[in-house]
Amino acid sequence: MNDRELDALFARARKETAEDAGAAERFLAWHRGTLAAEPLPPRRARTLRWPALLAAAAVLTGAFVLRPVPPLPSSAAYDAYAGTLGEGW
Repeated sequence: MNDRELDALFARARKETAEDAGAAERFLAWHRGTLAAEPLPPRRARTLRWPALLAAAAVLTGAFVLRPVPPLPSSAAYDAYAGTLGEGW
């Protein structure tokens, strides 16, 4: 098959005929009947697990990081070293 015959074949395939219109109408009638007989199932609401977990982690992290830390009690050994060697030994 040469290019000219192939172009003619494609040109005939692109033209809509009465049979094409009839087939399209039959398909659409069947498809609409199927949709009317069997409605689509209701969509489930997506659960928001990951965003909720990330938000909870952010709140907990903020609570632990931003809370004031009580000063640690100094021991007697630290007081002795600080007194002997000076501050920041």
